[in-house]
Amino acid sequence: MSELASASATVGRTTDRRADRPPEPPRRAWAGPAVAGIGLTIAAAAGAAALVTAYRRAEWGQDGAFTWFWGGMLVFTLPAAYWAVRRGSDTRLRLAVLIGYACFTYLPKLLRNPTGPLFHDEYAHWGQSRDILLDGVLFQQNPIVRVIGDYPGLHATVASLASLTGLTVWHAALCVLMLAHVLVVLGVAVLAGQLWPDPRIAAAAAIIYSLNSSFLYFDTQFGYESLAIAVMIWALAAGLRAVRAHGRAARARWFALTLVMAVAITATHHLTAIWLTGMFGLVAFSCTVVAWRDRALSGPARTGWLLTVGTAATVALWMGAVSPRTGRYLEPYLGRALDQFGGMAGGGSGGRTLFSQSIAPWWEQYAAFAAPGFALLAAVGAALLWWRRRGRMEPVTRALSAAMLLLGALYFPATLLILTPSGAEGARRSWAFSYLGIALAVAPLIIALLDRAGRPIGRSRVTGSGPAGALLLTGCAMVMVGNTAAGMNPAYRLPGPPVFGSDTRASTPEVMAAARWLLETRGRGARLVADRYSGLIFGSYGEQEPTTGSESFPAYDLYLAQPGRPMPTGILEQLRTWRFEYLVVDRRMAEQVPDIKIYFENNEPIPHDGKPGFTRSQLTKFDTLPWLIKIYDGPHVAIYRFDFDSLGQHVRMGA
Repeated sequence: MSELASASATVGRTTDRRADRPPEPPRRAWAGPAVAGIGLTIAAAAGAAALVTAYRRAEWGQDGAFTWFWGGMLVFTLPAAYWAVRRGSDTRLRLAVLIGYACFTYLPKLLRNPTGPLFHDEYAHWGQSRDILLDGVLFQQNPIVRVIGDYPGLHATVASLASLTGLTVWHAALCVLMLAHVLVVLGVAVLAGQLWPDPRIAAAAAIIYSLNSSFLYFDTQFGYESLAIAVMIWALAAGLRAVRAHGRAARARWFALTLVMAVAITATHHLTAIWLTGMFGLVAFSCTVVAWRDRALSGPARTGWLLTVGTAATVALWMGAVSPRTGRYLEPYLGRALDQFGGMAGGGSGGRTLFSQSIAPWWEQYAAFAAPGFALLAAVGAALLWWRRRGRMEPVTRALSAAMLLLGALYFPATLLILTPSGAEGARRSWAFSYLGIALAVAPLIIALLDRAGRPIGRSRVTGSGPAGALLLTGCAMVMVGNTAAGMNPAYRLPGPPVFGSDTRASTPEVMAAARWLLETRGRGARLVADRYSGLIFGSYGEQEPTTGSESFPAYDLYLAQPGRPMPTGILEQLRTWRFEYLVVDRRMAEQVPDIKIYFENNEPIPHDGKPGFTRSQLTKFDTLPWLIKIYDGPHVAIYRFDFDSLGQHVRMGA
């Protein structure tokens, strides 16, 4: 581990001493860190106050929430970026700035919901962790996101911490996720240190990676990728140490450490493990190509391929033996997205309109469209810089940096999938991985531009570093705003009044009261049918096992059936055979259109034409059905109990 510690030191070690730069006047060693510390502390306090103001204004429906939010974010992030890449920053200052930056960038999500789950997947992961704490059993099927039960790494960690410390599951999760967020920032810097000796490049890479669309909200949520990505970055750093290692013993130690972390990632999140395998494949491919001209790289190339095979075998064994359903879970996203994209290319339908009916301000939307273009320009510049310097690079560095360029290039085709309904989700999830390549490839370009702007000519110094730095900070702000706007809609980022059909605002007092009533009177673990939003609350706070419909179990057919007409006997037989106990009906489905245009699940056969997908008679027909008994009735939410004897007769009669 001493080698990993030495790699970590690249975050702060200053090595650049240009002979042509005139000596700076002597000054107190503590002056710079003191100024930075005081200034950044004040900026952090002002930024946090502005974030609180933004959330308050959004909650009360007042204007200016977006302006307050981004003002609060940028008042700290821009000075932090300046001090992180500043030439005069020493080891401790640069490290402190990066840690402070990581902590501050966790604030938006922490302040958004400090007391309990809010995002769709958070309900599932919170419930899964709580069940492990209560029952002590891993691999339980989750009623909200069924595949997560096969990946218990995050849930077991959170449940263990809660058990050891006495913290609630939610607060234990916050501790784990805040630590993971800090490790992401430091890990990117350490990873960049494997490629470039300049610590300013390492710091710049960490800042650039933080601009990706998932960094502020998605990868800080209570989700398995939030922990897995942090471990993945450190696994990649260890893998690159194995590639660079001299001697079999050192290479074997780093190889073993990488595989241990790969196993931990595989047990935590499927997609992150797949991406790690692909990253090692790019490293192996690049080393192999360079090895054709430089035989010294044959050893690193073999190590790269061994890492690829090892991680791939780990993923394959897990998915084959533990979670064979993962392939079926992931396949529809890409398959449907490609079909929809093909329909768009052929002039047909299948696309989606970006920012349709969004309340995001115009400048956020413009920044969202400009951010990929800015990233493309930076990536092209980084590729040109790599091409010019390739002859002066050490062979392993040349191969590894080429691999990062290839990884970053994957970001751009993925942005096209955002234009399809099915591909949008996968595209957003991929950016957290491909942006790692952009960060590592573009960081040397940023430092080169700053150095070039401040290079002396003759006896005078070019003063362009100030404008160049200001321009780069402006670009940093624009990309952060745009990527965040593209990656997460305002309902996820900002609070507000309850909205039907919004995952983040599904927790209304009425639905919460109904879920808690069922838990208190009937216990936990009952199987029930519900819509997407009621299912989130009944499956988490209510501790039940909701089903919201699928192609193999079209539960929505119960709601779509017209009053006075026969029910589909297939779904009734499934209800009876699988011993479903309750049916939840939210009558708002006949009054309002869901905010995200989904009632049950993505492929539901329900029209989405701007009008409610159900009539009131479709939702009140359950009061007259002989095989249902109403046990709870609220202003909008009703709960029915299935009478299995009557239901069995109904199925046999085929009525």
